[in-house]
Amino acid sequence: MKKDYQFKLALSETEIEAYFLLRQQIFCQEQGIFEMSDRDEYDSMAYPIVAISHDSQVVGVVRIYETQPRLWYGGRLGVHQDYRRGWRIGKGLIDKAVTTANTWGCDRFLATVQLANVRFFQRLHWNSIDEISICGRVHHLMEAELDFYPATNQARPNLSMQLQNYQLVN
Repeated sequence: MKKDYQFKLALSETEIEAYFLLRQQIFCQEQGIFEMSDRDEYDSMAYPIVAISHDSQVVGVVRIYETQPRLWYGGRLGVHQDYRRGWRIGKGLIDKAVTTANTWGCDRFLATVQLANVRFFQRLHWNSIDEISICGRVHHLMEAELDFYPATNQARPNLSMQLQNYQLVN
């Protein structure tokens, strides 16, 4: 059976809750990068993006946010352990993240990428700008080649009060 995935902005309370839970599982429990929570100041301005499996589970996550006009960042890209066979979900999340930002007026899209994933990003038309350390781990600051991520018709929603409230309470 072929597995299809949907890549979309997480806008419902259920999707947002699953988005944060998967991030916590990947970056705190599994990788041990953060102790209790991986949330930071960028979550208040970030648009969460999820990969949804054929059985409606959130199996992948990424966030995008604009730090200054037309400069966008992606971050907290992760895929549930049980769905990491191949690169399909990661590639779909990256594509959704960059094309969405490009649609919303992005001139430059950057991300900090863990060392183990640098080659994968390079195959997807990303260039390494610098090697940096984050939480004591080697990362690369990378930039997407926007010509490979054409704009779509994705409307830019206001960050919903529901998302902002969820982030502040949890």
